[in-house]
Amino acid sequence: MKEHSLGELTLATLACQAGVAPGNEYENSPPIYLTSSFCFDNAAQAAARFAGTEPGNVYSRFTNPTVRSFEQRLAALEGGDACVATSSGMSAILTTVLALLASGDHVICSRSVFGTTVSLFTMLAKFGIETTFVGPTDNEAWARAFRPNTKMLFVETPSNPLTEISDIAALSALAHAAGALCVVDNCFCTPALQRPIALGADIVTHSATKYLDGQGRCVGGAIVAPAALIREKFFPFLRTAGPSMSPFNAWVFLKGLETLSLRMEGHSRSAARVAEFLAAHPKVGRVFYPGLVDHPQHALAASQQSAFGGIVSFEVAGGQSAAWRVIDRLQLFSITANLGDTRSIVTHPATTTHGRLAPAQRAQMGITDELIRLSVGLEGVEDLLRDLDHALAA
Repeated sequence: MKEHSLGELTLATLACQAGVAPGNEYENSPPIYLTSSFCFDNAAQAAARFAGTEPGNVYSRFTNPTVRSFEQRLAALEGGDACVATSSGMSAILTTVLALLASGDHVICSRSVFGTTVSLFTMLAKFGIETTFVGPTDNEAWARAFRPNTKMLFVETPSNPLTEISDIAALSALAHAAGALCVVDNCFCTPALQRPIALGADIVTHSATKYLDGQGRCVGGAIVAPAALIREKFFPFLRTAGPSMSPFNAWVFLKGLETLSLRMEGHSRSAARVAEFLAAHPKVGRVFYPGLVDHPQHALAASQQSAFGGIVSFEVAGGQSAAWRVIDRLQLFSITANLGDTRSIVTHPATTTHGRLAPAQRAQMGITDELIRLSVGLEGVEDLLRDLDHALAA
């Protein structure tokens, strides 16, 4: 981005301009550097680049201009120092843990996170990294869970799929008092609606696959963190272990960020309408959406988010069979393993995103067989409401 004298830029402007500048061809849209490696002027330069004593591109596993542009733009949006892009959201979480922790360390994790995140932290026990799962909104339970070897708090807020809201500032304060790091998965809100670093968090992770792309095209992840952690921990791990983002995917995400603010505003508006409709529908039981005034953490969500996001979950009476009937009758909602698309998506968490968890774990998380999760897209909201009404008639 060119130097400017306009003062601090808004998020919408950063989303369009941060991280890129015209190259030799003076292109207005950033190019894709689809190359596995880069040439050097001479052997001495090659040695210096590999040693890290001279800046510059080396090999696309860990240095690529398109990936770097995406990293710089996302870091600017999150208000963070630096970023590393990864091959998926789960690889971002894995990189965060393996780059920072060792055998004998302890993690406190919200039990209300993506099902695969629960599985990952459980799997890490065989490498000597123990995890204690606690309720996402019970700050006293978080405090009680600390041990002398606790090095990290990990939380996803809003939670998946019940949209529970964790107090980022309070959890960050607990972590820092114990000399631990607070990591926030910002997948549901993105920096357009929530900036965890400004609330005290140390590290932010993303599944770029979701709202950062916004059109369901590519898989990727990212970690935003202080420059020292990126330089000393995350970059060396990425360079060696190789959970890298491809240049093409980085270009897609880079372009997706340009419309992030507009899309998140649209998702939030429509999701609020859907949540209100479902809350008033006679066939619907509980509705989970932080924008509803009866949501247990509505006030907290309003204080740390600029809007309430595009995810709405709800329950219908009749267990799994009733939930599946509603899902199967929907015509405008895709039944697919994603969220954050322009197209609306419907999911049955108990048998998909959280299906690998034991029934007791799902029950503790509040994920019932009659729970349905919606990712509200950017279609006409009146069309979505008619579709839901038709499906609920089943």
